[in-house]
Amino acid sequence: MHDYDTVLKSLLTDSENSMFARITGAHSGRWLNVELPSVTQTRVDLLFETLEIGADRRLIAMELQSTNDPLLPLRMAEYSLRVYRLHKQFPEQYVLYVGTARLSMPAALKGPNHFCRYTIIDIRKFRAETLVNSPFPADAVIAILARYAERPEIVRRILARIAKIGKGAALDAAFSKLMILAGIRELEEVVRTEAKHMPILNDIMNHKVIGPAIRQGMEQGRELGSQIGRHEEALAILRRLITKRFGPLPAPAEDRLSKLSTAELEDLGDRFVDATTLADLFDRA
Repeated sequence: MHDYDTVLKSLLTDSENSMFARITGAHSGRWLNVELPSVTQTRVDLLFETLEIGADRRLIAMELQSTNDPLLPLRMAEYSLRVYRLHKQFPEQYVLYVGTARLSMPAALKGPNHFCRYTIIDIRKFRAETLVNSPFPADAVIAILARYAERPEIVRRILARIAKIGKGAALDAAFSKLMILAGIRELEEVVRTEAKHMPILNDIMNHKVIGPAIRQGMEQGRELGSQIGRHEEALAILRRLITKRFGPLPAPAEDRLSKLSTAELEDLGDRFVDATTLADLFDRA
């Protein structure tokens, strides 16, 4: 599981926040077990059951997505059916996209006798300033992924909001999570520079135990952002080249291609030069 997954799940479920309600309109309820029994042991990212007085029960499933996955529609249809099997109710489905590339995934799986629809929200739809002004510190951390006009200015405002938490474990945790999410937007150096001008946050960076952990988080965030970009670029180039030479990819080949790591995609690119058939290319993968 990517670090950003863990951080966002924590911010959306363990902390007071307004982001989940902004997306789904759900305010009161409980988080459900996300394990969906099956042969492949499918796990949805977040599953929420509303418990609002006088309102019908709602099941809300949310996926966190950092890349444009062509198989997302199939995955969402499978999740919907498995949630129904377990809870006897179809969920309202949302995808929260936090990637850097332009959102290009469809919001439905359509067939002659089948239709699965879900809502995709690009987190950049939300203004960072609005989240920073929220009364919930978790919103301010998430704001690093939202839409903003000036990078240094929004980072300063986010840091100022987090600093109001005061000293202690809560501040340390919020700052660490911010560092990881900042890597997705390649803002970790900006965060580090601005933090040096705020004594309470600079104390965290110089802490003998917490400082190294945060710097490690910065490296992980930077690597994550770089990995996401490299992986998307390699996947797009290979898909285009393979399609041009061998024609449209059949579903099994597309499924296999989308699951390859960046290193595996690079190896596949090397083999592409000598491959004469699609089977030859993938049989040696």
